[in-house]
Amino acid sequence: MKKMITFSLMWLLVSALFGQVPNWDKILADIDSQANFDNIDFSARYTVVSSRPGQDNSVIVARIFRRDREEKMTILISDPPAQRGQGYLQIGDSLWFYDPESREFAFSSFKESFQNTDAQNSDFTRSSLREDYRVTEHEDGKLGRFDVWIATLDAVNNAVPVPRRKMWIRKDNNLILKVEDYSVSRRLLRTMLFPSYQSVQGRFIPTRFVIEDALRQGEKTQITIEEPSIAPIPDSVFRREYLERVSR
Repeated sequence: MKKMITFSLMWLLVSALFGQVPNWDKILADIDSQANFDNIDFSARYTVVSSRPGQDNSVIVARIFRRDREEKMTILISDPPAQRGQGYLQIGDSLWFYDPESREFAFSSFKESFQNTDAQNSDFTRSSLREDYRVTEHEDGKLGRFDVWIATLDAVNNAVPVPRRKMWIRKDNNLILKVEDYSVSRRLLRTMLFPSYQSVQGRFIPTRFVIEDALRQGEKTQITIEEPSIAPIPDSVFRREYLERVSR
């Protein structure tokens, strides 16, 4: 009995000193559920500003339509004029790029850069951290005034855009504040910062986020999300004919 009491007291002391091990399966599922619109449609205007040393900023404005429950997404670019009418169509694991000049669809990839910026096509799709990653390391930390988990996630399949991610996650609400993407060789590729969020029907999407290129010093991309809507989207928006028609 004395041994059991002693063991219990030691366990309570260790727990108090080091804290309980977080339930990462639950945390990743919560992050996904906060970012995804599985029961309703979602659309918004995205402004993508890309900065490169010695060059003028490039600005792309696009309307993005998502139907996460069916893994469908359409992106329609409205500015600049030279790219107006270009778009992307996702159906499941497939992604196509549409060029109104040639009037042809070309197979694309979620891993590819979005319109030659620091953003990837996958940055605009639904979150699937719980399905695609496992937490292999974690520690307590601080980012600004927030208490965070600093978690290292390794991919469990080859379909993901990056094999390793390091995330700074707020402990109080599981919102992501910072992400570092790494290559297979553990080389830092880019850093993403999420300074502010907006609530849309109980979900949380960034108001804006910044992507810093770790391989090309001084290059960064800022994405601002405006006019969020959960109004139903016609089925026709998620078909090839939609991009062909609106680009005429």
